[in-house]
Amino acid sequence: MHLKTILNLTENHPLFVYESFELVKGEPRHCLAVKIRPRKGSSPICSGCDKSRSGYDTLPEREFHHVPLWGISVLFRYAMRRVQCPDCGIKVETVPWASGKRPLTKSFMHVLSHWARKLSWTEVARSFSTSWEQVFHSVDYIVKWGLKHRKLDGITAIGIDEIQWHRGHKYLTLVYQINSDCVRLLWIGKDRTAKTLLIFFRMLGKPRYQEIRFVCSDMWKAYLKVVGKKVPQAIHILDRFHIVAKLNKAIDEVRAGEHRKMQQDGYEPLLKNSRWALLKRKENMTDKQEIKLKILLKYNLKSVRAYLLKEEFQHFWDYASPIWAGKFLDQWCTAVMRSKLEPLKKIAKTLRNHKPLILNWFRAKKQFSSGIVEGLNNKVKLTLRKSYGFRTFKCTEIALYHSLGKLPEPPITHKFY
Repeated sequence: MHLKTILNLTENHPLFVYESFELVKGEPRHCLAVKIRPRKGSSPICSGCDKSRSGYDTLPEREFHHVPLWGISVLFRYAMRRVQCPDCGIKVETVPWASGKRPLTKSFMHVLSHWARKLSWTEVARSFSTSWEQVFHSVDYIVKWGLKHRKLDGITAIGIDEIQWHRGHKYLTLVYQINSDCVRLLWIGKDRTAKTLLIFFRMLGKPRYQEIRFVCSDMWKAYLKVVGKKVPQAIHILDRFHIVAKLNKAIDEVRAGEHRKMQQDGYEPLLKNSRWALLKRKENMTDKQEIKLKILLKYNLKSVRAYLLKEEFQHFWDYASPIWAGKFLDQWCTAVMRSKLEPLKKIAKTLRNHKPLILNWFRAKKQFSSGIVEGLNNKVKLTLRKSYGFRTFKCTEIALYHSLGKLPEPPITHKFY
């Protein structure tokens, strides 16, 4: 089978002809140079209006890096023509294998972006003997095309959260679609202010965000304010994940404070190595942690009282009716306020202040949970960790859309993977 046949099978462009092939030997890799010419009788296509126009002149020959063949670099060589367009003026023609001034073919950019989802961009560049910048531009091309052509209709449930992406309290606001049939990253914003989240709703547009029926978020005031203003028709859910996380943090504060006090007073360090015995669920404990918990339960400690209140609170999630769940929450908060455990009392006050939003979890029939959002956040962190972080917001934004956005991709003549 001739090389021309292979190229016509994988990169078939009817208006152009693969004229000649030259193998250039070199180090560290050989190169296969493919010369392309226009087919006789064909007219160039204006890059401004995509219409066939008459030729004006021919520019010097350009090179386009194509997908390597058997470990050999492939170069397309073609002298671009300029057209005389009555609408756009003098323009360089558009060619089907490349986009704009990019030195890579569309197929090669597809291959690089495909592997950039699985490996770090540096590793992809090293594997394909190209540069990090070319991998970045390839992913950027795919992401921009995907954002332009993605569909944003039918979004009825969203999750809002933030992650720290740089040291120094630098955060990103992330908005996900969490419908049962579609879970994806919708939008990324710099910082975690009310203004940041407002930009998302402006991007989505009023007709679309009026269709939203469920919103999951944490208790960050900026998010609560914007959600209440923009989607008042939606059921705003503060679910168990964030509540349990705050409750565990309060219990750990009680344990740490009591442990320090016992050490200062010269008592036996009963609470040493007891953190996970008090925080873990029983089914997840190790044998040592179970034994440690049994020993602690024999003593009248503040940490033990905090643990028992936490275990009692687990019954809250078993209710089906928001009315009965609300009555249980009131009784539990009253008991906590009488416990003289300050970290837990702060949690009780927070739960009272956000009671309607917490009970929305039951009104939504427990269908939506921020656990989905936290799972996506873990994938975000994995994407950032895989590349040891990104220096700029633009790189971070492109990488996250590429990994989690489920964006459509431009059509290609052949898949090389």
